[in-house]
Amino acid sequence: MKKLLLAAALVSGMLAACTQKSNNNQNNESMNTTPTLTQEWDKVFPLSEKVNHKKVTFETQYGLTLAADLYTPKDAKGKLAAIAVSGPFGAVKEQCSGLYAMKMAERGFVALAFDPSYTGESSGEPRRTASPDINTEDFMAAVDFLSKQDNVDAEKIGIIGICGWGGIALNAAAADTRIKATVASTMYDMTRVSGNDYNDAFDVEGARHKNRENLSKQRLADPNAMAGGVLDTVPPQAPNFVHDYFDYYKTTRGYHKRSGNSNDGWRVIGTQAYANSRFLYYINEIRSAVLVMHGADAHSRYFGEAAYHYMVDGKAEGYKFVGEPNPNPENKQLLIIPGASHCDLYDGGYEEKAGRSATQGYACQSKKGQPKNMIPWDKLEAFFKKNLK
Repeated sequence: MKKLLLAAALVSGMLAACTQKSNNNQNNESMNTTPTLTQEWDKVFPLSEKVNHKKVTFETQYGLTLAADLYTPKDAKGKLAAIAVSGPFGAVKEQCSGLYAMKMAERGFVALAFDPSYTGESSGEPRRTASPDINTEDFMAAVDFLSKQDNVDAEKIGIIGICGWGGIALNAAAADTRIKATVASTMYDMTRVSGNDYNDAFDVEGARHKNRENLSKQRLADPNAMAGGVLDTVPPQAPNFVHDYFDYYKTTRGYHKRSGNSNDGWRVIGTQAYANSRFLYYINEIRSAVLVMHGADAHSRYFGEAAYHYMVDGKAEGYKFVGEPNPNPENKQLLIIPGASHCDLYDGGYEEKAGRSATQGYACQSKKGQPKNMIPWDKLEAFFKKNLK
């Protein structure tokens, strides 16, 4: 039971209830004020022959330095539309955000995949910390960076947020009118799940108060304690989404040494501010284009569907606040992909699941089966080309 709670904590944010871990994997990350960037190719996907790639850094308005990979189409001329990408929550740019950026660059966009503040190769201490304000600023700082590039048309910038960064992307789009098009892929609303737990199971005052008590005590007991990483082994009776996460983060398909999800998770108090915030209050006022993309079989599907309906209608199941209908509903889309799980939209998915029979730890399993190709790259290209013109 404790291990299942630990797996749930990866996605719930209520980390104080979990078995704690030491932060012994943090030495895999740069903790310097000025990041030291890894120059060799260490992504979980091969570099496309259709793009150029370079490591870059940029500053946020909070004084943090973010590390990123900049992908550009080969032989491109003139000023291009650009896309900033981040996510999942706790992951790094060497994983699926980099894949998304590279694929968009293949299709003619300048694309930037960045590590959020306090994560991966980006600066900020203590490591693996989250803030609603700082994480929203991360996306807006990426837009700042792209706007200043000689090969970018500053009037044609979009963003992609994956998993927990899908909700952050919607929040950034509500705040920053320079963002002309947004994709939230397989999204989590990290503020909702941090306050209410998964499927709103603890959406009562008493449960939230208990969680607040636990987090408050944790600040004095051990503020750097870690919890919530993906399990090293998967019990057969574990929920499908636990297998789904293992199949990506704990095999060579998606394992990366700097990813909190691949290792020891997040600081127990690292999402304390998330639990008392709500990202999506103003998304019904987003006038720019938005595509919410989710797998039909994803355990997280309810986040994307609720966010879409609140964004368009001003009300949705699971939202206690009610707003006005969106002034521009015609450029909002909900795309449900048949047969796709949550992690299928990380990299397209694979037919066989390593976690179904895995009995040993991460990095000992290899990719199995054939790619499922669940990510509709052509539809993403069409969405951005239509709305970044």
